Amino acid sequence: MRASAVRLFVARAAAASPGFALSEENAEAVATICRRMDGIPLALELASTRVRVLGAAGLAERLDDRFGLLTGGRRDAPARQRTLRAVIDWSWELLTAAERAVLRRLAVHSDGCGLPAAEALCSGGGVRPAEVVDLLARLVDRSLVVVSHDADGPRYRLLESVAAYCLERLRAPAGPADGTGAGPAGGAPSAAAPAGEYDELRRAHARHYTAFAERADAHLRGGDQQRWLRRLDVEAANIRAALETAAATGDAPLARRLVLAMAWYWFLRGRLTEARRSMATALSVPDAHAGGADGDGPAAREAAGRARVAAWHAGMALLSGDRPGSRGAGGSPLRLHAAIRDPAERARPGWFLGYAATRFGDMAVGEELVRRSLDDFRALGDRWGVAAGLSVRGVQRYVRGELAASRRDGEESLALFRETGDGWGRLQATAVLGRLAEIAGDYSEAERRHRDGLRVAEELGLWTEASTRWSELGRIALLRGDHAAAEELHRRGRRLAVEHGDRAAQESAEVGLGLGARRRGLLDVAEGYLRPWLEWNRRFDAENGTALILAELGFVAEQRGEAGAAWELHLAGLAAARATGDPRAVALALEGLAGAAGAGGRHELAAGLLGTAARARAAVGAPLPPAERGDVDRITAAVRAALGEAGFAAAYAREVEPEREPGPEREPELRARPEAGRR
Repeated sequence: MRASAVRLFVARAAAASPGFALSEENAEAVATICRRMDGIPLALELASTRVRVLGAAGLAERLDDRFGLLTGGRRDAPARQRTLRAVIDWSWELLTAAERAVLRRLAVHSDGCGLPAAEALCSGGGVRPAEVVDLLARLVDRSLVVVSHDADGPRYRLLESVAAYCLERLRAPAGPADGTGAGPAGGAPSAAAPAGEYDELRRAHARHYTAFAERADAHLRGGDQQRWLRRLDVEAANIRAALETAAATGDAPLARRLVLAMAWYWFLRGRLTEARRSMATALSVPDAHAGGADGDGPAAREAAGRARVAAWHAGMALLSGDRPGSRGAGGSPLRLHAAIRDPAERARPGWFLGYAATRFGDMAVGEELVRRSLDDFRALGDRWGVAAGLSVRGVQRYVRGELAASRRDGEESLALFRETGDGWGRLQATAVLGRLAEIAGDYSEAERRHRDGLRVAEELGLWTEASTRWSELGRIALLRGDHAAAEELHRRGRRLAVEHGDRAAQESAEVGLGLGARRRGLLDVAEGYLRPWLEWNRRFDAENGTALILAELGFVAEQRGEAGAAWELHLAGLAAARATGDPRAVALALEGLAGAAGAGGRHELAAGLLGTAARARAAVGAPLPPAERGDVDRITAAVRAALGEAGFAAAYAREVEPEREPGPEREPELRARPEAGRR
C-alpha cells in the first residue's frame, strides 16, 4: 500500500508541477506525506496540487493544518470530493448518532486502543459498553476505523486524517448542524460532542491509562513479565498522553501515580531519558494541599508520593551518569531514602537507589541502602525484593574481595528469582555468578552463565542488558586468547548500546575493545578507546571504571617506554582502586606500578611491588588466573633477568608502599613510539 500511495502522489504531483520527480532529496518528505495522509487517494490527490507552491518538504511541514491546506480539487468533481474535509463530512453525515459518538471518542487515544479501553472510554451518553464492539465493527466496515489483531485481542486505530477531523468535532461545541443531545452521563446519543466532553474524556483517558500502568507494574516482576512489557510497549503513546493531561490539568497525585507505575518498565527497557523527563514533569506539578509530610491527610500523602518519585528520579539520574547531589541527580541518595517514611513504599525505591549507587555512585552509600532495603523487604515478606537486594549485594561483595559471601548471595538470589519467574532477576543473579567464575579462571562456567543471561535478555527484549552480556562474552574470549572472537563480541555489544543510547553498556564494549587492542600491540588504538571513558567515569566518581582504565592506560605508556607517565597513571589508578575497596583492583595497580618501575630501571622496587600485589590477591583467595598473567609474566621476566634469581626473591618478599617511593622521571611525550602501536 505504501508503494502504491507514493506512486499515486508522485504521478499527481508531476502532473500539477511539471518536472517534479521522486529523488533522494525529497524521498523522506514524500514518504511522510503519504504516511500522514494514510494513503487515502483523495487526500494524496489534493496534497499533490500544493507541491508546485510549497515543495514536498514545505507541504510535509504544514500537514498539521491539513483541512485548511487540502482544499480545491477538480472543479468538475462532486462537492463532496473537492476537499478532504468535505469527503470526511460526507462519511460523517451517513453515521448514526451512536456511531459518531464512538468515532469521535476514539480520537482521544494516541496510536489506537484495545477493546477494553474503547468500551471504557467510548461508552456513555446513551451508548452502553456492550454496544461499543458492534459500533466499532460498523465503523471498520465503513473504513473509518482500522482494526488489527495481536495476542491481546483487537486494536482499533483511526486514520490520521479521520482522527484530526474527530478531534475538531470533539472540541467543538454542539450546534444546529449536528444537533444537540445528552452528554456522556446519560440520555440519548448526541450527534455532536456535548459541552465539556473533550476535557472530561481527556481526564478519563488519563485515569484509565494510569490504572492500566499500575496493573501492568504488578506483573513486571514475575513469570508474566514478557507479556506485560509488550503491552506497555504498545500503549507507550497513550501513557505519554495521559501524563501530559495529568500535568496540564494540575493533577499531581495522578501524574505521580503514573510515573511510579511506569518506573520499572522504563528501567527495564533502558529508557532512562524518558523516565527522567517524565518524572521531572510529575515533580513539577504543584501539590494541591499545603502542609508537611507528617500525618495521613492529603498533604502527607502528596508529600509521600513526591518523595517516592524523587527517589526513583535520582536513581535514573545516577544510572545516566549524573553525580549524586547534582541538580540532575536530585540530592543525596541517603537523604532521599530517609524522606520516605512507610517501609512498604520505601523498600523498592530505596533498593533502586542502592543499585544505582553501586553501579555509578558511592559504593559505601550503595551498601548502606541495600542493607536497609533488605531489612524492609524481609519484614514485608517481599521475596522478589530480597532476591533483588541479594543480587546487588553479591556485586558489592565480589568488589570487596568477599568471594565466598558473594557466591552465597548470587546463588540464593537466583533460586528466589526462579521461584518468582522473573527473567530480569535471573539475568542479574547469573551475571554475579558468571563474574565469580571468571575471577576463579573457570571460563567455561563463566561463558555458560553469560550465555544464559543473553538468552533471557533477548527473549525479553532487554537490549541494553543483551549488550552487556555480549561484552561479557567478549571478555571471556579475550581471556581465552581468541582475539578475533573477542573483538566481534565486543562490537556486537557496542552496536546494541549505541542503538539504544546506553552509555554504560557502550563503555563496557569500548573498554573491552581497548583491552583487546592493547593485547595485540595496537597501543594508539587502545588509547583511543580508553581515554574518553576515563573522563566519563571521573565525572561521577565511578572509581571501579576509573581504576581499570587508568591501569590499562598505564600499561600502554609502559609498553611505549614512557616510564614516568606510566608511574603517574598507575599511581592515580591505585588511589581509585583503594577508594573502591577492591583488593584485586589494588593488586592490578601495584602490578602496573611494577612495570613502570622496571621500565625506569628501578628493578628492586618492581620486584617488591610484584610481591605485594601477589600477596594481596592471595589474601582474598583470588590469585591471578593463568590467562590474566600476561602483563605480570612479562614484567616479572624482565625484572628477574635484571636482578638474578636470588636478588629477585629477596626484593619480592619486601612489602612496598608505592606512595613513599620516588617514581621514574616523566619522559618527553613526543618520543618515538613503537610501530606496533600504529595502524
